[in-house]
Amino acid sequence: MPYLHQFDYIFALGLIFAFLDAWNIGANDVANSFATSVSSRSLTMKQAMIIASFCEFGGAVLVGARVADTIRSKIIAVDRFRDQPEVLMLGMLCALVGSSTYLTIATRLGLPVSTTHCIVGGVIGVGIATLGADGVNWGWKGVSQIFAAWAIAPGVAGALAAILFLITKYGVMKRANSLRNGLVAIPFYFALTSGILTMMIVWKGAPALKVDRLSKGEIIGTILGVAFGVATICIVFLLPYFYRRLKLEDWTLHWYHVFLGPMLLFRGPVPERPSEYTHQVVQDYYRGHLTKEQLAAAGISNAEADNLEQKRAAGAMADPLPSEKGEHHPKGATASSTGSNENLDANMMTNTITTTTNLNGPWYTPKNLWTKANYYFFRGVNHDPASEQTSGK
Repeated sequence: MPYLHQFDYIFALGLIFAFLDAWNIGANDVANSFATSVSSRSLTMKQAMIIASFCEFGGAVLVGARVADTIRSKIIAVDRFRDQPEVLMLGMLCALVGSSTYLTIATRLGLPVSTTHCIVGGVIGVGIATLGADGVNWGWKGVSQIFAAWAIAPGVAGALAAILFLITKYGVMKRANSLRNGLVAIPFYFALTSGILTMMIVWKGAPALKVDRLSKGEIIGTILGVAFGVATICIVFLLPYFYRRLKLEDWTLHWYHVFLGPMLLFRGPVPERPSEYTHQVVQDYYRGHLTKEQLAAAGISNAEADNLEQKRAAGAMADPLPSEKGEHHPKGATASSTGSNENLDANMMTNTITTTTNLNGPWYTPKNLWTKANYYFFRGVNHDPASEQTSGK
């Protein structure tokens, strides 16, 4: 096979725009995947970034080969470029440029789009431009299957999401003892998730894994084994930890106590919390976000509530504490609904994590360079995306 060194520049430019496309996967596709977890405050932005890094890399290595092969060889007739490989190189470069450019613009505008859709469209465009419409594989084993997946996937995802939501709503949240039911549901959801991921790996995994050699019985056994194994780990280690932390509100627990597993059940009664201990045992992720109903319960009029909502949306302030306004709690209003100092302290009421950029001394000192680098590289981490939902931007 001849080496086309005269076209090394195409390879170099392709790498640059491939990196830009990959960057946009994090900026758009991963943002789509983790938006619900971050906006619901199940994960912080930093936690989402760490998890996404491992999941994106693991997914690409373990199950990305077949998708890459589809885009590479099943959309356009690549064999027709056998005598002109440089044209194929240039065409794929143009597809990358088009995909990454559009993704960058869409991300800047806040439009949730798909990297896969963009690169498939770019490759189809290259095929039409170089070979004509007959150069694109429009059959079921080519583009038609991809288009069908785009139409089917939202419906299937919506149906499964509705089913899981209804199970959780009526099986956990609407029950009298919702905490108990929630603890029971944890192993089930972990087993379901791990089983689906295992199915993807052993059924459609990378050829290097040699999973094609597994029989149907071995595939089913692997999926069920992993699912039940993960469920067992949850029952043995997670449930005792969550029971003591959520049910008993054990303030002495730390994250590493999860490894004690069943021994936590014999830990004894929870000692009395010292007065100087001000941290929340069960984190209230919504403290500092009073609803209009809660403001009304605190004795604040609708006009004042509307004014506060407008100011908060403009980023001017967070919800004030009734105690800061010199008002007393109305009869029947609880501390949680009126925003007590314990649950709504002033530090937590601002939704933006402050990152100082004040420099002491010349900017080129190592300490100041490190401060500036942290500010620019982790600027997105230091802002609460949930608060940006009401920013009016």
